[in-house]
Amino acid sequence: MRIKNVFAFIVMFFIVGIATSQEKKADKKFIVNTVAFYNFENLFDTINQANNDEEWLPRGAQNWTSKKYHQKLENLARVLSEIGTNDTNHNAPVLIGGCEIENRGVLEDLIKQPKLAVNDYGIVHYESPDKRGIDVALLYQKKHFKPMSSVNVPLLIYRNESKEKDKETEEDKLDKDKIEAKTGERVYTRDILLVTGFLDGEEVNVMVNHWPSRSGGEKKSSPFREAAGRLARKIMDSIYKVNPNAKIIAMGDLNDGTYNKSVKEGIGAKRKKEEVKEFGVYNPFEQMAKDGHCTLFYRDAGDIFDQIMVSETLIKTDYSSFRYWKSGIYNKPYMITTVGQYKGYPLRHGANEVGFSDHFPVYIYLIKEAK
Repeated sequence: MRIKNVFAFIVMFFIVGIATSQEKKADKKFIVNTVAFYNFENLFDTINQANNDEEWLPRGAQNWTSKKYHQKLENLARVLSEIGTNDTNHNAPVLIGGCEIENRGVLEDLIKQPKLAVNDYGIVHYESPDKRGIDVALLYQKKHFKPMSSVNVPLLIYRNESKEKDKETEEDKLDKDKIEAKTGERVYTRDILLVTGFLDGEEVNVMVNHWPSRSGGEKKSSPFREAAGRLARKIMDSIYKVNPNAKIIAMGDLNDGTYNKSVKEGIGAKRKKEEVKEFGVYNPFEQMAKDGHCTLFYRDAGDIFDQIMVSETLIKTDYSSFRYWKSGIYNKPYMITTVGQYKGYPLRHGANEVGFSDHFPVYIYLIKEAK
């Protein structure tokens, strides 16, 4: 009888202990910040400037009027203001990477939209040498993020990659982001934007990418994106040399899937957290792609070109500082084409409708325990 009583007491002790532990875990409060990326798809104003914007003028092929431009801004602002609000007490993303941006002016117009103005966004933007005149940029909520430095890192790539194998130094082997032929022509594309700052007091490095397109075919253009992947990796390694514990977020429209060589070998991204070694990179969107999710349709096949990757330092289990929590693709019904040949595709600009983009935006959550 005594043995039964002792056993009952032990069982009760463990039940109470487990319940108390779960209650404490449930009681923990976390700070949740959303980081997003969105391809704005041809965010051009209606002013003729010294770039290839003729198509996006009132008399251009798109008949791009002031009314359409402002509708586009309103549409983008609606999406950006909603991303992540289900899990962050209605707070829009603290960091937003964007691409296909004509100039700083269109960003200034965008953040003045009522749905975004309440968050007081700042802008980090540089003009890039892209032949279409489009750039990448970072928007940030001033009350949460304080940029300390920024740089536009050029991607130097050339057509007709040389087949000659000259002797290479160790430095040359590391500097393969420069694909060059003796008679080659430079491919002018977007630079990689690197911004270092403090997110609610913690240093974070953010890279915004828009890698070379698949113009001319995926196979023919792949070396350009592979070069972009190596350049992105080189930037990360440079950051780690200064600070081995650096937190890095790499985001962008890569024009490649999570499985392509540019991502898997160039950056060295891993699908599973347990595969990520020191100084490594975790890509949560690889599993999402494997599960059949997509951010765009390319030649009638869905894929995830828009990705956000994080450094090994952001996937540790100590939540006393910011860590990666989870990721998602923002694709609400109003952003999706409902009829016709492109039913199910992202709702983009057309002859009779100003849409959103041909891409869905992506996002991740960073969390830490509140003090």
